[in-house]
Amino acid sequence: MSDLTESSQQVNNQRFNAEAAQWDANKKHAEGVTKAFDAIQRYIPAFADGTSKALDVLEIGCGTGLLSFLLAPHVRSLVGVDTADAMVDAFNAKTAALPDPCAANLAAVNVQVHSADDVHLQGAAAALALDRGESGEDLPYRFDLVVSHLTLHHIPELGDLLRTLRDCLRPGGLLALTDYEDFGEDAVAFHPASKRAGVERHGIRKREMEDVIDGVGFNEVRVERAFSLRKEVETEGREGTREMDFPFLICLAKK
Repeated sequence: MSDLTESSQQVNNQRFNAEAAQWDANKKHAEGVTKAFDAIQRYIPAFADGTSKALDVLEIGCGTGLLSFLLAPHVRSLVGVDTADAMVDAFNAKTAALPDPCAANLAAVNVQVHSADDVHLQGAAAALALDRGESGEDLPYRFDLVVSHLTLHHIPELGDLLRTLRDCLRPGGLLALTDYEDFGEDAVAFHPASKRAGVERHGIRKREMEDVIDGVGFNEVRVERAFSLRKEVETEGREGTREMDFPFLICLAKK
């Protein structure tokens, strides 16, 4: 990992650690995640045909678990990973507050995953499998679905990430990643100026994502506009705010 990449990650971790305590209270965070969850349900067949309870899910950039806790009742298990300590702490606090935390089918790990066989990732998946009464004969653990929301625009090398995510999937496993679209120079307004450090790209581009996902060996690659989010943004160059609509893409593929 380059010094520049390490610095960018440190900036992101500092920001998200500082925001973790109030993250879930932000109505736009909740609205965006709900729309992402709805899109996953529309685009992933298992949620429509009633077989989603057989899915083991990996979530990249899980944060406090807003998307994780929406998905959990509909899947067999979910392992979330994030590099911000306070975000993972918030996730774990929410899990511990469940009526029966011992029966929870989700877990969060504080790690940046560079390998499908990462010991932290494998340990979390193994613990959930043990809770289900499984013996672990199918080691190493792999997943049926990988999801993320608003994570891709923070990733320096998308090819490296997508290659790792492909390795994390079982044969036939699916990818469903959502992030806002780079629709031109106005997309920079998605983040206020004070939060642009650590942002690698101001949204993702349809053609670029198709090429990257296809290039690491995925099949049935599709990148489509899935929803839009209207939010208040700074007015560049002068005081005040305005509202803008930001289109979101969903990146779909099959191993």
